[in-house]
Amino acid sequence: MSGEAAEWRLIVIPHNHCCFIISAISLFMCIENSGDLERSPHSDPDPWEVQHRHKRSWVWNQFFVLEEYTGNEPLYVGKLHSDVDKGDGKVKYVLSGEGATSIFTIDENTGDIHATKRLDREAQAYYTLQAQAVDRLTNLPVEPKSEFVVKVQDINDNEPKFLDGPYLAGVPEMSPLGTMVVQVAATDADDPTYGNSARVVYSIIHGQPYFSVEPKTGVIRTALPNMDRETRDQYVLVIQAKDMVGQMGGLSGTTSVTVTLTDVNDNPPRFTHKSCQYTVLESLPVQSVVARIKAADADIGSNAEMDYRIMDGDGLGMFNITTDEDTQEGVIILLKPLDFETKSSFSLRVEATNRNIDSNFLSLGPFSDTTSVKVTVEDVNEPPIFSAPLSKMVVSEDAKVGTSIGKVSAHDPDTSSSAIRYSIDRNTDLERYFNVDALSGVISTAKPLDREANSVHNLTIFAIESQDPLQTGKGIALITVLDINDNAPVFAIDYETILCENAMPGQVIQTISAVDKDEPLSGHRFYFALAAPVAGNLNFTLRDNKDNTASILTKRGGFRRQEQPVYRLPVLIVDSGSPALSSTNTLSVRVCDCNADGVALSCGAVAYTATGLSTGALLAILGCIITLLVMVLLIVTMRRRRKEPLILEEERDIRENIVRYDDEGGGEEDTEAFDMVTLRNLNVIRDPNVRRDVTPDTPTFFHYTSATRPSYKSLPDNVVFREFIWERLKDADVDPSAPPYDSLQTYAFEGSGSVAESLSSLESLSTDSDQNYDYLTNWGPRFKKLADLYGNSDGTSVFS
Repeated sequence: MSGEAAEWRLIVIPHNHCCFIISAISLFMCIENSGDLERSPHSDPDPWEVQHRHKRSWVWNQFFVLEEYTGNEPLYVGKLHSDVDKGDGKVKYVLSGEGATSIFTIDENTGDIHATKRLDREAQAYYTLQAQAVDRLTNLPVEPKSEFVVKVQDINDNEPKFLDGPYLAGVPEMSPLGTMVVQVAATDADDPTYGNSARVVYSIIHGQPYFSVEPKTGVIRTALPNMDRETRDQYVLVIQAKDMVGQMGGLSGTTSVTVTLTDVNDNPPRFTHKSCQYTVLESLPVQSVVARIKAADADIGSNAEMDYRIMDGDGLGMFNITTDEDTQEGVIILLKPLDFETKSSFSLRVEATNRNIDSNFLSLGPFSDTTSVKVTVEDVNEPPIFSAPLSKMVVSEDAKVGTSIGKVSAHDPDTSSSAIRYSIDRNTDLERYFNVDALSGVISTAKPLDREANSVHNLTIFAIESQDPLQTGKGIALITVLDINDNAPVFAIDYETILCENAMPGQVIQTISAVDKDEPLSGHRFYFALAAPVAGNLNFTLRDNKDNTASILTKRGGFRRQEQPVYRLPVLIVDSGSPALSSTNTLSVRVCDCNADGVALSCGAVAYTATGLSTGALLAILGCIITLLVMVLLIVTMRRRRKEPLILEEERDIRENIVRYDDEGGGEEDTEAFDMVTLRNLNVIRDPNVRRDVTPDTPTFFHYTSATRPSYKSLPDNVVFREFIWERLKDADVDPSAPPYDSLQTYAFEGSGSVAESLSSLESLSTDSDQNYDYLTNWGPRFKKLADLYGNSDGTSVFS
């Protein structure tokens, strides 16, 4: 019908008015166009829309399909059918959307929908598809495209899982019944809105009768009261979660819960022994550990912490006890030195108390315990002890040698009471000013003393047992040297006194003071005066200021440097000692030219200009200096140029090429330092009166007769060398020109020779050699020098 609005209604179709064929497991609904189609003015026109009314119906369903289908054939989902389809094959059904063609297929002729793959609801719960009926020939839609949903129906295929497991939990020991320990939770991936697949209940498989679990909440609680950690401190529970409300056929999962009983202070400390005994040496140092005791406590951590104290006994002042925080032991410490001879044993009563007491368990107390401790002191051989560790003594500075100063005393604290010998540690008396009597301990002076050099002597005195010298005691003797007046006063400083030429009579030109090395008890008092020879001089006077200072004043004016540049003023200084000592000190007064403010401009004698040199004399002196400088430069230049080159021109004699050194010979070519012929003839001996440590100017030789000296050639080699050395040693011993100190004797002796004869070319100087060296001329210019030396043509001329 034309111009009428289309109205879609959702109705339930009875089976006798059926326009839709459905599978047995599907719910269905039918949409019927029961009136005129009235399009919304806002809707878009469709190509298949017509303006006249005709009867048509489009079957629509929400389909359900079971997950995890395991059949061999595709799973039938449902069927789509349109009234337009007359069964003549002109209508084709088309499916699109999620999973179309990959999971879901539709028979284009019949509209049957199948699932070709196994579905998993936990992976995807539903699929949204679009269905449309089109003309087979033109592919034009005969029905509008409509959307429908295929929902995957859940089955119980997932067991409960504990995502947070395994669990670790703790509960205090001695907790009451029903104390909550921990809550566990399991999740099931099945659909919680469909059936009981996701409804979980909890049960305990392992852990009874100590713990229980609430079936619905998973809360684990204690099932027994007063569980003791000291008996068993850990439990491992196995908790099961089962779906289907725990019914038969439900799936289940398990987890483990490790429950640890935490400690509480429910065990008091207890000493395993009610009395104990320890032995220590009397030489044990103060603050040393005497013993360690411990009270047993089954608790751990802070619940086992203890405090120890000495309750009573005869060693309260001698010992103290503290707690070792790492081991919770009571550490007994020595507070005072032990003395076996005074007291050989001590008794203590020690208490251990828990530091952190829980009021809930006071009924299990008391949380303290006591024990008796006996400390026995063992005797050791102790060193001598001085009656006074520090002995103070005084001695006068003028004490004579051997004067007794004081006495030290020591005794052996052991029962043996060994005799004592005394000595001074000389490291504390390097100058040996004092001696100590070894038996009596009397200290006396050994040298004159000087308080100004050392006013206090700190001596260490040794007290040594006669029976065991290793036992040595030490004492201190502090000797103070008393002062006597043995030093005269002198000027405090070296004064530089300046007197201006324009000084007025009565003017103070210097204030002087004095010092004295002595230190009188009443302090210093110095008296000043001019020495008697100058007391009545007309130039200066002295005024004693009565405060250990004095002023020097002028008696007149008009001082002139030309008349006298320096005045020497002897000053007498007397101290107040008994007896009084005095000294005369000279004060130098320099006359200076001063400005109006009294500042010295120039001092000393005035230079006379009349004695100056003339200009001609100055020029002559300058010329002499220049001449000397030029001569020095010439000498230096000539010395530098006198060095001869090592390699000379070929026509010069080869012997002039030798460079001489003072420390060794020139090698085989050095024929001047030593006579080569003598070296070849061992029977030729140098004159013993000639120095051997210098090169002789004129060598002299003499021959021993065969009666006085055997021929070296007739002796074995080892004897040859020995005889040669001994002969040279005798020559050096009787040589009157030899130095009075050890000197090096150098000998060029190589032995008596060998059967192979000498390989040296030097032998050609004294023997006729038949060897021909003419071939050297054929070796080129590099060997020309050797060819000239050894060739037949030039050999005799070179060495002539």
